[in-house]
Amino acid sequence: MGLLDGAVAIITGAGGGIGRAEALLFAKEGARVVVNDVGVTRDGSGAGEPTASAVVAEIEQAGGQAVASTDPVHTPEGAQAIVRTAVDRFGRVDVLVNNAGILRDKTLLKMDLDTWRSVLDVHLTGTFLCTQAAAKQMVAQGGGGRIVNTTSVSGMLGNFGQANYAAAKAGIYGLSRTAAIELQKHRIYVNALAPIAKTRMTEDLPMFQHLSGVTPEHVAPAALFLASSLAGEKTGLVLAVSGAQMYAFKVVQTAGRFKEGDEAWTPQEIADSWDAIVKG
Repeated sequence: MGLLDGAVAIITGAGGGIGRAEALLFAKEGARVVVNDVGVTRDGSGAGEPTASAVVAEIEQAGGQAVASTDPVHTPEGAQAIVRTAVDRFGRVDVLVNNAGILRDKTLLKMDLDTWRSVLDVHLTGTFLCTQAAAKQMVAQGGGGRIVNTTSVSGMLGNFGQANYAAAKAGIYGLSRTAAIELQKHRIYVNALAPIAKTRMTEDLPMFQHLSGVTPEHVAPAALFLASSLAGEKTGLVLAVSGAQMYAFKVVQTAGRFKEGDEAWTPQEIADSWDAIVKG
C-alpha cells in the first residue's frame, strides 16, 4: 500500500529538480501523475532538458502511471489544460503541487519591468491559476483535495539580487494562507514548502557553492507528507526543508506596547518605546 494509492496528482515544473523528484516519489507511492513542464531553460527563454516526457518514461519504466503536459502555468488556458489532462486521462484531480518556476536575478536598481513580470508570471500567477483551476475541479468532484505550493526562504527573508523572485515567493505565502482559509470548508487543504536544494535553478548561486546534502530527494518526502492523509487537516502552513533539517516558517506578532489614552502615537514616542514595541 502506497501513501497515494489511487490518487491523481498534478505536479508542475516536474521535468527536473524538485518537481521531478516529487513526481517519481508520488508515482512510487501509487499516484497517477500529470508531469507538467514546458521544457524551457532556467530563465524561461528557450528549450531545455529534461522534459516532461522523459520523466513520464522513468515512471512508466518503474511500473507507474503518468502523462506528460507541456502547457504553460501562467495563462488561464494553460492552467485549465493541465487540469483537463488529468481529468481526461485519469478521471479526477486529488493533489496539486505547484512547483514551476524560472530565475532571472538582477539587483533592484538594474531590474527592468520584463524581468520583474516574467518571474512573477510563472511563480505567482502560475500558482494562482493552477490552484484555482484544480480547486474548482476538486469542489466539483467532491471528496476534498490537497494543494502544495512552493514558496522560498528568499520569499520569507529576502535575498540579494532576487527582488522579483522573493516578491513572487512571498506572494505565494500570502496566496497559500488565503486559499487555506477559503478552501477548508471544501476539505481542500493548502500548505507550502520552502525548500533549499541544489538543482539546475540554484546550483551556480553563491549560497549553494559550499552546500552539500541538499538534494531534491530531501524535499520530495515533505511534499508527499503534505499531499497524503498523514497530514490530516493541517492547512495554511509553511514547511521548510534544507537537507536533513526540517522546520516551519511563521509570521510572529510581538506583544507590542499600548499607549495610555486614545491619542495617536507621536514619532518621538515611537522612538522612545521602540525596544518595547519590537520585543518578541
